[in-house]
Amino acid sequence: MLEKFNQTADFIKSKIKIEPEVGIILGSGLGGLADRIENKFVLPYAEIPNFPVSTVEGHSGNLIFGKLGNKNVVAMQGRFHFYEGYGMKEVTFPVRVLHFLGVKNLIVSNAAGGLNPHFRQGDLMIITDHINFFPEHPLRGKNLKELGVRFPDMSKVYYPEFVKIAEEIAKENGISIQKGVYIGSSGPTLETKAEYRMFRIYEADATGMSTVPEVIVAHHQGMKVFGMSVITNVSEPVDPNQETTHEEVQDVAGTVEPQMTKIITELINKM
Repeated sequence: MLEKFNQTADFIKSKIKIEPEVGIILGSGLGGLADRIENKFVLPYAEIPNFPVSTVEGHSGNLIFGKLGNKNVVAMQGRFHFYEGYGMKEVTFPVRVLHFLGVKNLIVSNAAGGLNPHFRQGDLMIITDHINFFPEHPLRGKNLKELGVRFPDMSKVYYPEFVKIAEEIAKENGISIQKGVYIGSSGPTLETKAEYRMFRIYEADATGMSTVPEVIVAHHQGMKVFGMSVITNVSEPVDPNQETTHEEVQDVAGTVEPQMTKIITELINKM
């Protein structure tokens, strides 16, 4: 695996002129943040050795290098999911490669279902903690000491200082924000009513099918992590007969993307 990480990172380094400090993973309907990156260089996943290819609608499938705010960044425009048939090593492979490219801080975003009864469709939630409900763990198997310790402490995965700064940015710009716990599960089915109730018993505030494996691996490597969810649907909609679709998820995420972009851009400036 180390050989693959180095091979992929060396290929990417041969194509770019900057060393990215911040990595950004863009979730469903949130790829537009990439439009704000200046002096960009786009590298399609299909051209990168050992890289998986995203199969999900709304995930473009590019690494985008450039400047966002005052930092050199690399954005993943499209991520990989366990439900696509990939194993956890493949799902988290890009995060390992970002580490080998020099990324120290990672920002993750996602579209999520709201569990907290006080949440509404279109809310933004800063992730303060997560629950791993996936059937496979991304660190399962032989530990590579070059990447991190065998038993990483997960008590402070989401960097508290970033959470504090993001809250201040939201307040200064009049952006309403929620904070909460994200629970990640395999998908691809959306949750049943009973599963929503179970996740709420676990004290989770939002649920989705990504993010947790990536964050575990990033934390294992010593990256500082910030995460944010767009609440695209809620467990108890106003219309009880309404069904959630992937298209709806993308549409809702797109409507609040400017607010998320504002928070993330200013957070990067203050990192």
